[in-house]
Amino acid sequence: MTHILDDYAILSPLRYKNNWLKLAIVTFGILAGVSSNSPLVPFFIAVCMSFATVYFGKIPLRFYMKLMAAPAGFVLVSVIIIAFFFGEGEKLFSFNIPGYTLGVSPAGLNMALLVLARTLGGMSCMFFLSLTTPMIELFSVLKATRFPDSFIEIAMMMYRYIFVFMEVALGVRYAQTVRLGYKDFRTSFRSMVMLGTNLFIRSWEQGEKLYLSMNSRCYDGKLMILEDKRPVKLTEFLLTSAYFSLVIIVFYFTRNMFVV
Repeated sequence: MTHILDDYAILSPLRYKNNWLKLAIVTFGILAGVSSNSPLVPFFIAVCMSFATVYFGKIPLRFYMKLMAAPAGFVLVSVIIIAFFFGEGEKLFSFNIPGYTLGVSPAGLNMALLVLARTLGGMSCMFFLSLTTPMIELFSVLKATRFPDSFIEIAMMMYRYIFVFMEVALGVRYAQTVRLGYKDFRTSFRSMVMLGTNLFIRSWEQGEKLYLSMNSRCYDGKLMILEDKRPVKLTEFLLTSAYFSLVIIVFYFTRNMFVV
């Protein structure tokens, strides 16, 4: 529980920057990456957002690369399928298997690279927001946008119960492990069933305790959320404007450019 995204977000220097500015940067990057027909724009966005997250956000590079490797691993499978099974025309290369010929066409390769670039660009934007903005501050932004209070409070409760489930599950699993509850497959399966059962019961008890503690603090059905006023500094505005301008320039000059 010491390596969750909120821990890094709380310790990040970018936590104290204007939340609306960070949301504007992320929204702009996602929209620009999805709108581009060339993979160069989302690749450029991914590089810029990754640099900002690691350099300005002080996120360890090794940890960030592990985060990016997870979605990249999934999308690589899709990219390979797209490259071989989409697109028509002359093949860049091909090989024969019994009864079928597999090959990669320029259209299929361009589509595969575009999907890969858009995935990396979108994930880098989302990781920038996740690693620099704690969830409680995102809830305050939702509050300011006039979202229904019931929606925000349910989301906050769900987020809180993630950690309740984690705490209970880790405690029960540790107790099972020291009692050799995972020494073989049969014992492991039995321990997992017991873990699921105990997790439900213990989490229900924790929820009752949380409800009583909220009532003892005069909970009336509404959770108060405070938002700090953080004006946008001139240097932040200039850096953001420069980033937007560079993305627009790359978008314009590569709108009809393909890798192959």
